[in-house]
Amino acid sequence: MTAGAVERAFREESGRVLATLIRRLGGNFELAEDALQDAFAVALATWPRDGIPGNPGAWITTAARRKAIDRLRRERGLADRVALLRALMEIESTPPDEPVGAVGDDRLRLVFTCCHPALGMDARVALTLRTLGGLRTSEIARAFLVPEPTMSQRLRRAKRKIAAARIPYRVPRDEDLPERMAAVLAVLYLIFNEGYAASAGERLVRADLCTEAIRLARLVAELMPDDPEAAGLLALMLLHDARRDARVDAKGRYVALPDQDRDRWDRERLDEGRRTLDRALRLRRAGPYQVQAAIASLHAADRVDWPQIVALYGTLGRMAPSPVVEVNRAVAVGMADGPRAGLALLEAVEGLEGYQPLHAARADLLRRAGDLAAADAAYARAIDLSANAVEREELARRRAAL
Repeated sequence: MTAGAVERAFREESGRVLATLIRRLGGNFELAEDALQDAFAVALATWPRDGIPGNPGAWITTAARRKAIDRLRRERGLADRVALLRALMEIESTPPDEPVGAVGDDRLRLVFTCCHPALGMDARVALTLRTLGGLRTSEIARAFLVPEPTMSQRLRRAKRKIAAARIPYRVPRDEDLPERMAAVLAVLYLIFNEGYAASAGERLVRADLCTEAIRLARLVAELMPDDPEAAGLLALMLLHDARRDARVDAKGRYVALPDQDRDRWDRERLDEGRRTLDRALRLRRAGPYQVQAAIASLHAADRVDWPQIVALYGTLGRMAPSPVVEVNRAVAVGMADGPRAGLALLEAVEGLEGYQPLHAARADLLRRAGDLAAADAAYARAIDLSANAVEREELARRRAAL
């Protein structure tokens, strides 16, 4: 039994356990997180000796609840004695695996709590990624392209504001749902992205995050059946996730899209993604997630229509302007019109000096254009910026092939 096995179990279970703890502790994020970390420490001490429990999730839940009770008994003052006793009674009397419906799902409650309009948009997304997605602060900082200390401060402020404003821990009323949707969808999108292409670690794909993001996206799409972007995001996730097993080979090495074994694609998931996208498009209110889902669908076609993908990236850039979108458009233009055309667009992108995909894209375009010295330097920069082992190995392979 290794510490890595314990960490994997916590990665898979911590989001659910933490969401439930936060609800039972009246929205006390810090106490719930501390109790979960205490349970993690106990697991590190006992699992290597006793083995992984048959139901790791139930074990973690029970251990974290006990640690929360211990902390409540130690840390709360007399002024909180009544609230303390009530919290203890609730924690001790509630079964750990109580059934919940779609709207009662603790993780969905957590998403909507973190996405309350009293918080700034960046804070909403970051806090949910930290609590529900189980992402480390460093990983979230990379997603936002900010230093880790800056992200730590944002997270602390967001937790304090939820406590001070007494933001309720629940799925909001129907009339309040629309104002939360943009942040909720952004959160689920980023959780899926971290699962689809892990920013750090030894694996390219974190299947637990992909699965959880898709599960929550389904719940949100059911809650908001007339919201085309909710369906569009679900379609986008399904279309990407259908290729999950083909993105690495038997040895765990990266496999580029053109080289993937399409027999390993999940055809049922592809079909579901396309049906979901069609349902969204029939509502005739186009949005960025629907456009990205359409691009993903074209990538999964037997023959990739690069001019159409370029056109869709142009549409996406008008709907949701972003230098990241421009990087992707440059790559598509490089495939449709040649590497020099792609490079011309890429050189105009500003503000992404620390963004690894920009340098990887530039390196590939320079290689195809025959500028091998510049490609070598760009690959070196991309490798320096990558914290994912699979990604780094692939970039090093391409660099060596020059």
